[in-house]
Amino acid sequence: MAAASPPPSPPHAKRPKMSSSSDPEADAEPTSASAAVEGADPAQRRPRYKRRKVAILLGYCGAGYQGMQKNPGARTIEGDLEEALYQAGAVPEADRSAPRRYDWARAARTDKGVSAAAQVVSGRFYVDPPGFIDRLNAQLAPQIRAYGYVRVTNSFNAKKFCDRRRYLYLLPVFALDPSAHPDREAVMASMGSGSELTKCLECSERGRKIPGVMGREGKLPSPGQNGVDAPVEGSSHDESGTLGDAKCDHTSSDGNNPFAHGEVGSNSKEKPDLPVSGDRTEVANAKMGSNGDGAVVSSADADIYIGNEEKKLEPAATENKAQGMESEKINGEEKLPTKSTFSYTDEVKERFNRILKYYIGTHNFHNFTTRTKAEDPAAKRFIISFAADRVVSLDGIDFVRCEVVGQSFMLHQIRKMIGLAVAVMRNCAPESIYDVAFRKDVNLNVPTAPEVGLYLDECMFTSYNKKWKDSHEAVSMEPYSEEAEEFKVKYIFTHIAAMEHKEGAVALWLHSLNHRNYPDFRYMETAEHNPGAEVESIAAGAEPKVGAEVENTEEVQMPSDNLSE
Repeated sequence: MAAASPPPSPPHAKRPKMSSSSDPEADAEPTSASAAVEGADPAQRRPRYKRRKVAILLGYCGAGYQGMQKNPGARTIEGDLEEALYQAGAVPEADRSAPRRYDWARAARTDKGVSAAAQVVSGRFYVDPPGFIDRLNAQLAPQIRAYGYVRVTNSFNAKKFCDRRRYLYLLPVFALDPSAHPDREAVMASMGSGSELTKCLECSERGRKIPGVMGREGKLPSPGQNGVDAPVEGSSHDESGTLGDAKCDHTSSDGNNPFAHGEVGSNSKEKPDLPVSGDRTEVANAKMGSNGDGAVVSSADADIYIGNEEKKLEPAATENKAQGMESEKINGEEKLPTKSTFSYTDEVKERFNRILKYYIGTHNFHNFTTRTKAEDPAAKRFIISFAADRVVSLDGIDFVRCEVVGQSFMLHQIRKMIGLAVAVMRNCAPESIYDVAFRKDVNLNVPTAPEVGLYLDECMFTSYNKKWKDSHEAVSMEPYSEEAEEFKVKYIFTHIAAMEHKEGAVALWLHSLNHRNYPDFRYMETAEHNPGAEVESIAAGAEPKVGAEVENTEEVQMPSDNLSE
């Protein structure tokens, strides 16, 4: 009799299906250890979400951050955003601090202090449609706001799929006025010309000690007295005894008025060459070689005179209460101080836009960045448009809205393009400098405009949206335009205006635009006098090439790993 066959073994239990980066539609794995425990109280488990490839649209104010890209030891937008994604349940514990594991990418890498009204990042996150953005914003600082997210293809990468980027730079109108915030060299050169300039009191005190005016107990006249603005409320003295937050009077920059603006000796070690007090009449007379009583004040006695004025500061400011309309003596003749008549007229606009057009097209921008050599293919960039057609007013200051659109930008590139354009507008550098600015064989030291006025306005994904329009939602800021505009007004614009009022970010920078700091402004002048000679700024061993690529406007494909701003 045949032996009975053994009973069949029970089938093996199915292994649970785990999600992975290659299967974004699979069920999500638990996002916490408590959720993986069998029999755990459902109320104590973290919600289970689907893992999706998404693009997140957000904005941020760059104040207090060391740029967008994560950098060990520095506070960055990316660092805060990654931590917020983990706290919101979008990133599991295993992938925390490992962005490559969830395909992290950013559309633009903004510099220190630069803001963004419309940044885009992408990755594979555990999301649920109803509450993901609210949970994310709850973990972020108020100056970083996520507007929303869209589902994208598995191959989407915010950096590689971004066709072009639009940046805006808000430049104070007074920056284009050659007589506003002049350099010390210009002040000295104006002596005896009949239209002398005087030191810029409100700015110079930030760069050097002026006892008696900005000392420990020094006070500025109240607004409306002698044309000098009072310190901004909440300002404080630094350790050197200077007032770091005194407000500049940007509106009085009339070249016909010798006392409308002055000059700053920022970080200068030279002694002040005139006595300074709260009475602008005394300042003017001292600059002309008289203390107002006919006695000549020598430069050797300037420091002593300034020190003796400490006790006279408040009485001097009190005596003149004509609400900024008291007369001033110019070579013995009285003249009433006037406000600046400079504005962004059609003539100024036409010239500024003509200068900005030099950047349009494909050029070698090695002179407009750092750490990128002329021979590096990454130095070639394609600028689609660059224009400044509008003026906006923020907290009483008029700003020119400079809009630049390009494929991609290198480190400091936009700020250096603005810096050189402003130098040309202020007649510090000739317009002909653009004939050599893009040459590979010429190295120029180009000024860098302050970062505070720059912000990323939009990242565009035109090709991607066109290709996947039938199956995926477009990656666009259009649905969030109103929210982004509110964020700009509340955080970005407020910060830009406050920095100019409190610290005079652009005003102080203007004083540095001189031939002493930037000898290459005279490159064309030197070349004209020595047409056959090699200039020191020409790269060693390089062969001169005239008119290299200035006229080339062909679009170029940039290496994806060289995007910066």
